[in-house]
Amino acid sequence: MQSSNNASLIVVLGTGGTIAGTAASPDDHIGYSAAQLSATQLIAAVPALADTPIEVEQVAQVDSKDMDFAVWSALAEAVSRHLERPEVGGIVVTHGTDTLEETAYFLQRVLAPRKPVVLVAAMRPATSAQADGPQNLLDAVCVARSTGARGVVAVLAGTVHSAFDVRKTHTYRLDAFGSGDAGALAHIEQGRLRRHRDWPDGDALGLTALPADVTQWPRVEIVTSHAGASSVMVDALRQAGVNGIVVAGTGNGTLHHALETALLGAQAAGVTVWRSSRCLAGSVLDAEPARLPSAGALTPVQARIELMLCLLAPPAR
Repeated sequence: MQSSNNASLIVVLGTGGTIAGTAASPDDHIGYSAAQLSATQLIAAVPALADTPIEVEQVAQVDSKDMDFAVWSALAEAVSRHLERPEVGGIVVTHGTDTLEETAYFLQRVLAPRKPVVLVAAMRPATSAQADGPQNLLDAVCVARSTGARGVVAVLAGTVHSAFDVRKTHTYRLDAFGSGDAGALAHIEQGRLRRHRDWPDGDALGLTALPADVTQWPRVEIVTSHAGASSVMVDALRQAGVNGIVVAGTGNGTLHHALETALLGAQAAGVTVWRSSRCLAGSVLDAEPARLPSAGALTPVQARIELMLCLLAPPAR
């Protein structure tokens, strides 16, 4: 079991999401309006946090389906700024579930924090009779205060997921997230952390690699291979001037022949193309030689972020 540091200040950064959503009826779990309550209100709704030293900053107030680069930039700056404060032991980010896995991966790759940055969300609005937000928030603070914790993780339904592995796997149920082949990083049991594997680690790209003008970030889009796929989407993306394309292939990253031909043409024209898989688990294993490089075990949305970051700061050869 992991111990906690009671003296550390926890900073809660609010971005909106279902956890901050409200509905007219406590029985309404789908017709709610997301991002209606502030992070301060969310903290106040959890009496068990009353004696915990917490500081709140509202970075954004969005439904996470509408997450964009401007919010990511502001959030990364806020996380970095607070992590530099010696009195801050960890950070909690309230977020929506729809793009949580993308924000988590982005923050980990850009910042690779040595203190814990915990994304927390909910599948039910705050007004629900079955609201899961308060317990998730309590668990997130538990993780943020845990001695030795580091890196970006997500906490939902009593489970801790690494930013490298977390993915939304269900549209509705409370336990809606998984970690693919890797499995959960930890579980929270009666207010204590039981860890199963190492915290996320790695090199940070750094905030200085991100242009201040988010319109200058590389444009990377995702296309999907499927029965009857054609060149239409790839042709349109090339005409629009995209910098990169991630293709979500069938099975082991396999592609419909018409789509593959279009992607090879895009690659020859200077567009960077990576192959991922529509499957929820597993890695795309390359046969030699691979005409289109594999994104490995990255999901399509993770691969999109990784490719964007690689285009911003190409790895040293």
